[in-house]
Amino acid sequence: MTTPLIECIPNFSEARRPEVIDQIAAAIQSVADVKLLDRSSDLDHNRTVLTFAGSAAGVEEAAFRAIKTAAELINLDQHTGAHPRIGATDVVPFVPLGGASMEDCIAIAKRLGERVGNELKIPVYLYEAAAARPERTNLENVRKGQYEGLKTEIESNPERKPDYGPSQLPKAGATVIGARAPLIAFNVYLTTDDVEIAKKIAKAIRHSSGGLRYVKGLGLLVDGRAQVSMNLTDFHQTPIARVVEFIRREAGRYGVGIHHSELVGLIPQEALVDAAVWYTQLDQFDKEQILESRLFSSSNAAPHSTPQPASFLDELASALPAPGGGSAAAYAGAMGAALVAMVSGLTMGRKKYAEAEAEMQAVHVMAEKLRAEMTQAVEDDAASFEAVIGAFKLPKDTEDQLTARTAAIQVATMNAAHIPLHSAENSLKIMELAVKCAEHGNLNAISDAMSGFAMARASLTAAACNVRINVNSLPDKDAGQPYLDELAALEKEADKIEKKIRKVMKERGGI
Repeated sequence: MTTPLIECIPNFSEARRPEVIDQIAAAIQSVADVKLLDRSSDLDHNRTVLTFAGSAAGVEEAAFRAIKTAAELINLDQHTGAHPRIGATDVVPFVPLGGASMEDCIAIAKRLGERVGNELKIPVYLYEAAAARPERTNLENVRKGQYEGLKTEIESNPERKPDYGPSQLPKAGATVIGARAPLIAFNVYLTTDDVEIAKKIAKAIRHSSGGLRYVKGLGLLVDGRAQVSMNLTDFHQTPIARVVEFIRREAGRYGVGIHHSELVGLIPQEALVDAAVWYTQLDQFDKEQILESRLFSSSNAAPHSTPQPASFLDELASALPAPGGGSAAAYAGAMGAALVAMVSGLTMGRKKYAEAEAEMQAVHVMAEKLRAEMTQAVEDDAASFEAVIGAFKLPKDTEDQLTARTAAIQVATMNAAHIPLHSAENSLKIMELAVKCAEHGNLNAISDAMSGFAMARASLTAAACNVRINVNSLPDKDAGQPYLDELAALEKEADKIEKKIRKVMKERGGI
């Protein structure tokens, strides 16, 4: 019997400190039967959306750990951002996937809400399908007044009494937990910086003010451009193409157009297929005409869910500042770890290498762990650079603003140096594992062990460049000296390890 799958898409009120999101993501990934699927941050919104899925019990536990971690690291009294919010963990929706029902998700929402209220002392409101009161079905009703407004009303207004937890807001604010159908978070940017136009279009399109059903919308200013920010709650009833064309028509009334659009998080494939069919006017289209659909329906093969290397390389080659050298360094390290895992895997279970079995098992476990960390560092490095850019965009008109801006630049740049430094540390570990594979691994794969070492060494070299450039750009350069000292020690040790593996390669491999 197939285990029911549940998806959870929590929204956190933080994006400018990637190290905080790293810790929240780690809390989710600490649950064994849960997979983190996506991580999407917006600096202007100062908001991050994480998407993960797994068993009902696993997803429920991962959500609790994420809420707990966010409460420890995010102070709403110090939070600013364009997006409405009432909590550090602002909203936690559960969505039924394969084999699961909406009732399963409602039960999870209620159990989690009660636990968060009792153990973490965070007020919890239930919404959407899990709502205990009809007026709390819509998220915008629950979030009315945001954190600042709720802070006073929760203690005096009976209508704002939470479903679980105290009637008093901690610095982590309140959390809204619920169950819903798949939702598409979709933003459309306009060819203007006039946010009033975006607000007018948002009012025209959202259902609550007479627009399209299953559409929620706000008008915001993001990256210097007017944005219509939306949640599409039922793409079957209100397709994404209809929404885009509605906005295009409304924008035309004000003499502007659509500049581009973006997704926040994940989207069901069916929604994109429906949009393609609508725009191409394939009236007689049958979804079985999609090559991949026919292929996978006619075999036991499953679609490959791992992003293909070309996608990252395309991003790296683009004329955008991120991802850059730090991400490339981590990517090279991940390839090195993958080769080490391959060699150790080719050694385990072979009678000829029975004496090395235990060592290769340990190497394999460590290599896979390092591969996961380096893969995550690809995204983390790019996010850290975006945080630096965000810090430089902070206002500097007054002395207080200038002081705050300088402090933010210092923190963001230190983090941008720390991430490649950690990649360099991991690269050295991968190099050490590669030596073990070269010494005791399957002789037929000794060149792969050396290739893994070469990737890790390149990773360390590239990461070192990024550490130094970030330290050199610190307002307070002395704060980065410990990073440079540690880096020098890593490079010195790497030289020793390289001499060792080259000796092994010559003696054991003849190369």
